[in-house]
Amino acid sequence: MTGRFQIAVHIFTLLHAAGDEYISSDYIAGSVNINPVLIRKELSYLRNLGLIASKEGKSGGYTLGKSAGTITMADIYEAVMVNPVLGKARNQPNPKCPIGQQISSHLKNMDAELTRVITEKLRRQTLAEFYKQFNT
Repeated sequence: MTGRFQIAVHIFTLLHAAGDEYISSDYIAGSVNINPVLIRKELSYLRNLGLIASKEGKSGGYTLGKSAGTITMADIYEAVMVNPVLGKARNQPNPKCPIGQQISSHLKNMDAELTRVITEKLRRQTLAEFYKQFNT
């Protein structure tokens, strides 16, 4: 698993906290404490999905593309998680081995089940509900 989900949730939480105000990628990068170039790349990706919006210019920046009450944590997870939950082996198992012949399909099934469980759990919480945990 990568840190993309955690970074994306951080971004979405900041955008929700800002309300109708646009916030800069530099501000977001400072809060996340990573390189602004990486934040801009993630923001661009999320903007292309319609989950966030942007405005150029001196008063520009980023804001939520949808209401925080309609964005679920699963929406964020599904947007950024491209790798299998259990990871992916770089090698191909030996097809002549009785375990090697079957291991990939069994792990793939396990990964699909875990992804389903995670997504189902995350679908029950909106960004607005997640935000209520913060003392702001």
